Amino acid sequence: MESNASTFSERYGPWALVLGASEGVGSAFVETLAAQGLNVVLVSRRQAPLDEVAGKVRTGYGVETRVIAMDLSLADAMQTLCAQVDDLDIGFLVNCAGGDTGNEDFLDRALADDEAMLFRNCTLLMRVCHYFGGKMVARGRGGIVNLSSGAAVAGTPGLATYAGTKAFDLLFSEALWGELKPKGVDVICLMLADTDTPTLRRQMMMRGKLASLNDAPKGATPSHVVAEEALRYIGKGPTRVVSGKLRIGSRIMGALGRNRAVAIMTVAANKIMGDKQGMAG
Repeated sequence: MESNASTFSERYGPWALVLGASEGVGSAFVETLAAQGLNVVLVSRRQAPLDEVAGKVRTGYGVETRVIAMDLSLADAMQTLCAQVDDLDIGFLVNCAGGDTGNEDFLDRALADDEAMLFRNCTLLMRVCHYFGGKMVARGRGGIVNLSSGAAVAGTPGLATYAGTKAFDLLFSEALWGELKPKGVDVICLMLADTDTPTLRRQMMMRGKLASLNDAPKGATPSHVVAEEALRYIGKGPTRVVSGKLRIGSRIMGALGRNRAVAIMTVAANKIMGDKQGMAG
């Protein structure tokens, strides 16, 4: 990929915007895009991790960075974001913000938390795609990466709102690809299974599935692989399933029909909840 760095930068540069850039998949995107010669705007809630990632790519790749510490679930997030990047020519957008660390039944969750997730994962994603996508169409080139999840394959107890938002992200992105591809803008949606991120490691340690945060979760996709897959397939959208197991599983689930697919997801969710309750006891 390195040999094509100048071509990639010419098509998608000079600036990339990564939402959810402080760790995991988001920080992997920052590094991968910087390696392609793009300057990067890093956005997330926590200032210190953003500064660390930005400093690393400035030193390692000689690119410019801009750090914006903000809460993307707030109602005025779009206005705040635009005010800080409108002077930049952003040709590549990555929507990585949108994880969910909970695993509780919908009625046991705080509704305000789910509404914030719905806003961040769907409304804000739609707004940034509309705003920056319009700018990309106007200049005749650009790229947009949205992240979905294996949870979008079928309704999953304990992940009701999260799965619903990721199903929206998937179908929205596929439709957007059909609309923007003829206008010179590439769109791809990545469907992720378990991905090796600090969040996953913390969750697995809590469930007793991982001995140390230094251990890589067995079978999880490394974060850098997700970013590399996105850049490799960005021109071949609309969807890339970044997991061999998920590719097979999604085909099987699709063949089973909706009722049986949800039943299988329910069994899996109950197993996870049982593990958590056992640890708590």
